[in-house]
Amino acid sequence: MKNNKVKVALVSTHPIQYQTPWFQKLAMQGFINFKVYYAFIPGRKEQGVGFDVPFKWDIPMLEGYDWDLLPSVKRKPGLNGFFSNSVQNIVKIFKIKRPDIGIITGWHSMSMLQSLWAFRRLAIPCLVRGDSNALKSRSALAKQAHRILLSSYDGFLSVGNSNREFYLQNKIRNEQIFNCPHFVDNSRFSQQAKTLQRERASIRSSWGIHKHAICFVYAGKLVPKKRIFDLLHALQQASKHKNNIYLLVAGAGELMDSAQHFANSNGLAVRFTGFLNQMEIAGAYVAGDCLVLPSDYGETWGLVVNEAMACGLPAIVSDRVGCGPDLVDEGVTGSIFPFGDVDALAQKMLYMASDPQKIREMGQRAKELVFQNYSVEKAVEGTLKAIEATIGRV
Repeated sequence: MKNNKVKVALVSTHPIQYQTPWFQKLAMQGFINFKVYYAFIPGRKEQGVGFDVPFKWDIPMLEGYDWDLLPSVKRKPGLNGFFSNSVQNIVKIFKIKRPDIGIITGWHSMSMLQSLWAFRRLAIPCLVRGDSNALKSRSALAKQAHRILLSSYDGFLSVGNSNREFYLQNKIRNEQIFNCPHFVDNSRFSQQAKTLQRERASIRSSWGIHKHAICFVYAGKLVPKKRIFDLLHALQQASKHKNNIYLLVAGAGELMDSAQHFANSNGLAVRFTGFLNQMEIAGAYVAGDCLVLPSDYGETWGLVVNEAMACGLPAIVSDRVGCGPDLVDEGVTGSIFPFGDVDALAQKMLYMASDPQKIREMGQRAKELVFQNYSVEKAVEGTLKAIEATIGRV
């Protein structure tokens, strides 16, 4: 009997904690034959690039779906740049596997463009799920390069509003774009936060946070693009007007030592947790009241905002953070400030700190938003619609 399932080949650089639920849900769809192809499986050292600490994700990354590893031409492949990995025999592999459609998770790596080339050479329809957005202005040359590249794909899985606008600006037709929002495992984060909530006082105490303080949370790598010093300077200003403001820095990276030195030298109420894995980070959100993400354009989305909102926190983000147009509704789910404007950020923090009840209400609305519109179910729904529209069947 002929197997009528649609064969879907998805290519990703490496296992990513935010993508795993998407893969697992797609694998559960009985009418598609779904398989992931990775260009690289990092070890603890490679996974720790940017975090400055070797680690392994503490949630299952390779379970619940079929996957394979593409052969690399690099003796030591990695995650630290466009050319850090390159695959071989990819045309031969997909000629044998012969999927009905391919999905590629961006164009930020040589291996992703090699996959696109393979699908094009074999006349296999191809979807892409990148997260470039329209917030950043680009040169005429960059725009031309994007239009040439994007013309090679058959369909586009849009992670958010500004990502969709980016495609439209590059002459992609609206009917080629399908909603496949950025998400985190909302249920896991929400359940962890609910379980830990009864321990909030002791969690705060363990990090030296006063029980009646307003605690802002910074979550992520301490790297230049995330602008930790903008936040520290804003905290310094805000603390002159309100003395019960704390900052919890959950993360590690190249700026860790200098950030700690600045906080200590200026007597700021900052607590550094170091790197927290996926099963630990919810504790930071439970200890906090509001997330702050002051990043530059390099933050094409900012999935820590999804994480915090799933735990019931609102967010303050800069106007260069990609998720802002989707997740941050001014005064409803959080607030947006002009990038690099420390004074404006300090004022946003003071406004939040002035009304704890308001923070809780905004956090509840933020949680409702991500559960309703930014979930793995929505991502799977959009993926299936894109497949059906592109090849005419699911």
